[in-house]
Amino acid sequence: MLNMVFLTNSWLSSFDQPGLCITVAVLLHYFLLAAFTWMCLESVHFYLALVKVFNVYVPKYILKCCIAGWGIPAIVITIVLIINKDFYGNGSHSEGNPFSNFCWIQENIVFYISVVAYVFVIFLMNTAMFITVLLQIHSVKSRTKKRSRIWKR
Repeated sequence: MLNMVFLTNSWLSSFDQPGLCITVAVLLHYFLLAAFTWMCLESVHFYLALVKVFNVYVPKYILKCCIAGWGIPAIVITIVLIINKDFYGNGSHSEGNPFSNFCWIQENIVFYISVVAYVFVIFLMNTAMFITVLLQIHSVKSRTKKRSRIWKR
């Protein structure tokens, strides 16, 4: 959906309908945040599968993942819309090219908080999960080498 909204964004912004442009910008923002949220959930799942291998039963795991994956971005979008729906709009980057219009976030501070900071937090979390998984794999590998040396003796 992120790709579909992104590819049709310029075309839809050419209609000069503020309501349509706000809707497209909200959808683009929502699906972008949802994609990164799902990426973060994949790293959590990776952690659970490779580090916490045994006794990791989470009741209604998929439901909880869906609520987090679709709900957290919805909360962010709702907060931005409650503060001011005019943060979203049509940003023309070039007057000569009518297809340079793009429906997106108009305020820089809103962009930096609701997109850049959000993605940065997810990047930090994914990095932490990745390092934890690498350390776990390394410790399993070193334990296996120790066992094989003992068996050789």
